[in-house]
Amino acid sequence: MGINLSQGNAVKYYSSDRFAQLIGNGLLVFVDAKTKLNNFLNNNEIVTYKSINDLAKKILKFNKNNRLRKKIAKKGREKYHKYFNSKTVAEYIINKTYSINNKKFYWNK
Repeated sequence: MGINLSQGNAVKYYSSDRFAQLIGNGLLVFVDAKTKLNNFLNNNEIVTYKSINDLAKKILKFNKNNRLRKKIAKKGREKYHKYFNSKTVAEYIINKTYSINNKKFYWNK
């Protein structure tokens, strides 16, 4: 399990590369709900929390439930590798740079 906790206030869609490291390596990731990352990854792929108390409760819950923790972590890793891999992100950057609009990316839905 890993907590994706950034300094300061949570910002919509912001995360450090720590998130990619955690989810990409198959850890169950806890993310502040204010980041709205659950717009891309649902509750079957990450765990969002609304407060420090909510986070503490969820850590205890998933620490006790190995099967559920592994299931969510696996789904998160699979989706992240499918839609947010380096090849896809590089293609998006190239398309944006050269105004190529021939492909819809997962996050542009």
